[in-house]
Amino acid sequence: MTPKSFVSALAAADLPSVFNPWRDRCAIHDRRDAAARRRANLERVLVAALDARVETIWIARDLGYRGGRRTGVPLTDEIHLNHAAALMGGIALERATQGPAIAERTAAIVWQVLGRIGQPVMLWNVFPFHPHEEGDPMSNRCHTRAEREATWPFLQALVSMVRPKRIVAIGRDAHLALDGLNIPTTAIRHPSYGGQREFIDGMFDLYGINGREPASPELPLYGAVARSCALA
Repeated sequence: MTPKSFVSALAAADLPSVFNPWRDRCAIHDRRDAAARRRANLERVLVAALDARVETIWIARDLGYRGGRRTGVPLTDEIHLNHAAALMGGIALERATQGPAIAERTAAIVWQVLGRIGQPVMLWNVFPFHPHEEGDPMSNRCHTRAEREATWPFLQALVSMVRPKRIVAIGRDAHLALDGLNIPTTAIRHPSYGGQREFIDGMFDLYGINGREPASPELPLYGAVARSCALA
């Protein structure tokens, strides 16, 4: 599978109470061509990851409504879209929404760490779309086991394309869900609910970075999925 065919397959998926950023358009925040912009963003990231022969994929659980839902780039909010473009070799990534750029706390911490590591990685989610409560598209919920099983081929296709040497699972839920992959997986605590320091320290240890930056104060997570849940 190529980056283009992978993104096209993602864009064809349609699930209830799920926002597919590469297919759907938010009537409130999105530009008219928002889905096309997000498809282009993800395809460029994938091409850059393959060109750079990235060795690691960081995988969290679901897209959040303030991050990848808006940008089409997992674990990346609009504030850090330029950071992603620079880390992936100076590619062009475009905003798909109107109005002020929106921040997501988890994305801010992830990109704080990536800024220190300075190596391109592929960012992804176990469930690649944004699951929300029925009738409340600007909410976050945990994806179900059925949703994960329905979209598992996307994760398998991504792994087959990138061929990583290592996967980093961000959070307990992601780590448990990734048990079926036959690739070494390292679990790092999710930065939510007091886990910011452990996340940063864990990533720095993993990449052999000496010294510690003072972590930003713990703040409410803007749209980040923080609580653990059973994927039933």
